[in-house]
Amino acid sequence: MTKDTRFGRRQLLKTVAAGSTAAIAGCSLSPGGNGTDTAAENGSDGGDGGSQVPGEIPDLSAFRGSGAILEGRPAPGGTSIRDLPSLSGSLNVYIGGGEGGIYDQFMDLLEEFYDDFSVSSNAAPSSSHAQTIVEEAEAGETRADVFWSIDASSLGFVADEGAYEPLGEEVVEPVPSRFTGEDNAWVGVAGRARAVPYNTNEVSEDDVPNSVMDFPEADFAGSMGWAPTYGAFKSFVTAMRLIEGDDATRQWLESMKSAGTERFPNEFVISSQVADGALQAGFANHYYAMRVKNQRDDPPIDLAFTEGDAGALVNIAGTLKVQGTGKGDLVDTFVRHLLSAEAQEFFATRSFAYPMIPDVEPVGGLPTIDELSPPDIDLSELSNLGPTLELMQEAGVSG
Repeated sequence: MTKDTRFGRRQLLKTVAAGSTAAIAGCSLSPGGNGTDTAAENGSDGGDGGSQVPGEIPDLSAFRGSGAILEGRPAPGGTSIRDLPSLSGSLNVYIGGGEGGIYDQFMDLLEEFYDDFSVSSNAAPSSSHAQTIVEEAEAGETRADVFWSIDASSLGFVADEGAYEPLGEEVVEPVPSRFTGEDNAWVGVAGRARAVPYNTNEVSEDDVPNSVMDFPEADFAGSMGWAPTYGAFKSFVTAMRLIEGDDATRQWLESMKSAGTERFPNEFVISSQVADGALQAGFANHYYAMRVKNQRDDPPIDLAFTEGDAGALVNIAGTLKVQGTGKGDLVDTFVRHLLSAEAQEFFATRSFAYPMIPDVEPVGGLPTIDELSPPDIDLSELSNLGPTLELMQEAGVSG
């Protein structure tokens, strides 16, 4: 995998200049066309380009979040919703917990301006949904049309069991290939990067090791936090196992524990503690620091990114077309909407996720996803959590 290292080994967070000239006003999101919906008249599942009379069309402000780090943000590029085929029909979406509320909000917007489109969402942990989808496929009782998972491992499990139908080539085309499944089994719609939030009053940029494996020897190792029960942390440890092997990973966990790494219930708390000065640094997904920065007035927190190792893992929330859906065209069109300019702006500015299309910027001066240096691993392999949990228990860092 070719890596872009123009930003060196880490990128400081920078608030986007408020003097940016791009404006929100005038970004109409009207899905093109008036008149009858040809797909509905023909009894198809929609998604074949038939137009319809939409409901009230929101402008970009309905999709964009708010806060200090979003001031002066340019309008998103990419394919607009108005240039996509209309949505007509109904979908049943199995949606992963955690970020489900954000995703439901976006689907509510779609329902508002597609009068003949509706979504039923069923929220549960992504891993539980993955198991259910496989069991239903084996029994020939498919109930879901779309699986929207918050992690690649659950998507990989369903794909490995063959309980999917490939997404159309035009669906996955805008997304870098490392964030899509083999045979177009799934596609990422939002990204999250592992990062090291650090307190800028206590730690300098040069103090942060370039390799996550060197953190046990860092000067601030005794004032760090982690969240072993968190799914993102378990994926991080799984990636370390795949890259470094079980023995090196076990030793790293034991060394970090011996150094005094403090346990927290989640990674937002870790990032908040870093900003408060209670911790000098921690391990967390990138967006928690962005939330802290968006809620406070210039807090002393920044992010460092390692290179090419588990500490630089970029995981995704993504979607998969469930085997036996019977609504393949509608699913494809729905997923294209999730990769539209407006949807990617929604995910980037409301949950501070990494956009999956290059024409939408990440928030707050983050390096773009192409400027990060994630490890060259198949994200679907993160589904192999059993050995990770055993190893964490052996190291005394049970999740």
